[in-house]
Amino acid sequence: MSGLLASVRSVDEAMTARDGGADIIDCKDPDHGALGALPVDVITDIVSAVAGTRPTSATTGDAVNGPRQLHDAVCRTAACGVDYVKFGVFDIEAVRAQYEVLRRLGTEHRLIAVCFVDLFDPTPLLPALATTGIHGIMLDTAHKRGPALTALWRSHQIADFIDIVQRHGLLCGLAGRLGLADIAHLLPLGADYLGFRSALCGGDRRTQIDHSALARVCCAMQETPPRTSPQRLAVSAP
Repeated sequence: MSGLLASVRSVDEAMTARDGGADIIDCKDPDHGALGALPVDVITDIVSAVAGTRPTSATTGDAVNGPRQLHDAVCRTAACGVDYVKFGVFDIEAVRAQYEVLRRLGTEHRLIAVCFVDLFDPTPLLPALATTGIHGIMLDTAHKRGPALTALWRSHQIADFIDIVQRHGLLCGLAGRLGLADIAHLLPLGADYLGFRSALCGGDRRTQIDHSALARVCCAMQETPPRTSPQRLAVSAP
C-alpha cells in the first residue's frame, strides 16, 4: 500500500501530520516554488521533533542547476539529519551535467529526483538517472496554480512510469496538486508513496495544514484497495 507523504513548513505542522497519520514528513516551503527550501534551522528542528518516529525528507530549492550548486544544496540539506534529500529535475541538459556529482552524492545520501510533467516528459531520462545511485524518483508538477498531475497524464502513463522506476529498484512517488478524488485512481497503481500539500490545507498550499483535511486524506488512503504487489516503502524511520 502506498504511504502518505505530507509536506510541512514548521514543527507544529510536522507534529500535526505525524499524529494525524502521515507516513513521511517532508520539509518544504510552499512560498518559494515547487521545491522551496526551508531554512536549515527549521529543517533541523523538524527532524529533532519527529525524533525518528517517521522518515523525513527535505527539498533543496528550485534554483539548483549547476553541479556545484547541487552538491552544496544536497550536503547542506543532508546535514540537517533528514533521511531523504529531494532535488528537482527542471531541465534535461542541466540534470545530464549533474550525473557525475549525483554518483558521488549517492554513495553518502539518499537522494530523490523530482521530475515535473508540466515541464517535459521525464521518461527518457529514467534509465540514466537510475544509474547515478539515487534512491528514488518522484513525479510532480512545477506550476502549483496549473493543472494537477492527473490532468496532465493518463492513468496508463503514470502506471508505466511507476513500473519503469520500480523495475530499476528505486522508490517511486507521485505528487502534483493531488486531491481526494485522485486517491482512488492513483493508489491502485502501486506507487510507493503519494505526496500532498494543498489537499492537507483545504486547497490552499500556503495556509496551515488542517486537521480535518488531513483526516479526510488519510481516510481515503486507507479505504482505497491497493494493487496487490509487495510493499516497498518502509514507513518507519531507517
